[in-house]
Amino acid sequence: MKKIFIPVFSVLVLCAFTVIAVNLKPLDNDGAVTFVIKNFGLNTSGSVKGLKGTIKWDAANPSASQISASVDVSTLNTGIDMRDKDLKEEKYFDLPKYPTINFVSTAISGNNITGNLTLKGVTKSITFPFTVTPSGSGYLFEGNFSINRRDYNVGGGSMVLNDVAKVTLKVQANP
Repeated sequence: MKKIFIPVFSVLVLCAFTVIAVNLKPLDNDGAVTFVIKNFGLNTSGSVKGLKGTIKWDAANPSASQISASVDVSTLNTGIDMRDKDLKEEKYFDLPKYPTINFVSTAISGNNITGNLTLKGVTKSITFPFTVTPSGSGYLFEGNFSINRRDYNVGGGSMVLNDVAKVTLKVQANP
C-alpha cells in the first residue's frame, strides 16, 4: 500500500502546483477600448463598446496564450452624435457592411503581443506592448498601439483628419 501511495501522492502534489491556462471573458466596461485622433488639429477622443471574445491565458507560459476579441462599430462614441453618425457611414467605418472590428493574436512574446487586426475588411498584422496584472478573480490586460487609418481605408483622403489613431486597451477579463 505504501508503494502505491507515494507515487500517487507525488502526482497529486505536482498537479496542485502546475499552473493551467484559464479561459477568460473580457468585460465590456467603460474605457476598455478607447482611441484618440487629431481632427482639425484637435485631439478627438472616443470609445467603442460591445467587447466580446475569448482569452486563454497561461500566466506561467504566456507564449501559449491566445486572445480573440471584437468590438461593435455601432457603439462608436465620440460624444458628438452627428460625428458618430458620419463615422458609421461608408467613407469611414461602413457599419452596415463591417459591423465589427476584430483582433486575433498570433504570438505573445515577453511583453509584446502580435496579432491580426481586421477593420473595414482589411486585415493587418500589428505588434504592441501590453501588461497583464492579476485583478479580482481574473486579469487586467493593458496596452496601446497606433494605426494608420488609411491602411484600413477609413476616412478616404480627408485633409483635416490625421492619419494616425492611437488606441488604448484597458480590459478586465474574468473566468
